[in-house]
Amino acid sequence: MATYEQLIAEKEALEAKLAEIRASELPGVFEKIRTLVVKYDLTADDIAKKQSRSRPSGVAATPTKAKAELPPKYLDPKTGKTWSGRGRAPAWLGDNPKRFLIAEE
Repeated sequence: MATYEQLIAEKEALEAKLAEIRASELPGVFEKIRTLVVKYDLTADDIAKKQSRSRPSGVAATPTKAKAELPPKYLDPKTGKTWSGRGRAPAWLGDNPKRFLIAEE
């Protein structure tokens, strides 16, 4: 079984080899990129543009309706906080929420 020091030495040797190979391959990569930029007439803005993963670019999103705020049904008289009756119930409602109901007009 290899020792810790041997593994570190192997790691350093691999990292040096990776750096050497990367440096030798980079000019070819840059040339491919330049060729594609010219071929497709790309600009820096085209390359930096972020696209959503949910749908292809150019496809319009369906407009969503803005949710109307619901009127409150419950009122905490001590703090003035209200709750519409939807979602997680606030702790101040306790076991008897009927006592916090707002009277209908």
